[in-house]
Amino acid sequence: MSTLGLLGGSLPLIGLSLIFSIALAVHVVRTGRELFWLWIILIFQPLGGLVYFIAIVLPELTRGSGARKLEQTARAALDPAREYREAKRACEDTPTVRNQSRLAEAAAQLGRFDEAEQLYAQAAQGIHAEDPALLLGRANALLELGRPQEALDVIELIPGGETSDPLAPGAVLALARAHESLGHTAQADAAFAEAVQRVAGFEAFGRHAAFMARNGRKDEARAAVADMDKRLTKLSGHFRKEGKRWRDLAAKALSEA
Repeated sequence: MSTLGLLGGSLPLIGLSLIFSIALAVHVVRTGRELFWLWIILIFQPLGGLVYFIAIVLPELTRGSGARKLEQTARAALDPAREYREAKRACEDTPTVRNQSRLAEAAAQLGRFDEAEQLYAQAAQGIHAEDPALLLGRANALLELGRPQEALDVIELIPGGETSDPLAPGAVLALARAHESLGHTAQADAAFAEAVQRVAGFEAFGRHAAFMARNGRKDEARAAVADMDKRLTKLSGHFRKEGKRWRDLAAKALSEA
């Protein structure tokens, strides 16, 4: 067989290897991984790409968000500050966007919303300036800090916020909270109603019921709490505890209305 034939036969493999490496390089950048992975992937292709896929991508694919959430919840119950300490150490060693985001989330879980807001703001720069997760994290921190107008300004930066495309479910809920805090009752009601339909879990239900109670719609709020009570009977363990938290928030607002 001629040299040209051998080269021609290998071209498809070279092309696939290049596409594979480029896709993994994009994953490194978008997820805020340490930049040394880019060198490993691009210089030692395709072996470097395979190492990254096995070490980083494959565990993400095989472990769903639900499993990660349960693991984080269990760890938080045993040692609430553990994730924060580990995230802070990782961020100090390698201040990537991913590590900043992780530390911001851990800070928010401990109620350190000032720190969380600053970290999210620092992370949402350059190519990450429109990252929905970073912007939403910052908006939620601003809401907890009682700065709803700033939160609303940040939400409007989230892709879809100023177009006909729908906002992500979590962003819709943040939007509803911001509008309520600013006294935009009609906009808040519409956003809460949409969040109830799109956000998984009980938070949207509970916050909407509390909103209705605070705005003179006690009968609707009572009906919403009763509906949550029925739904809670079908849950168990962590999910029931989390759901009851939002049901109790609504019930408290109803009793104070």
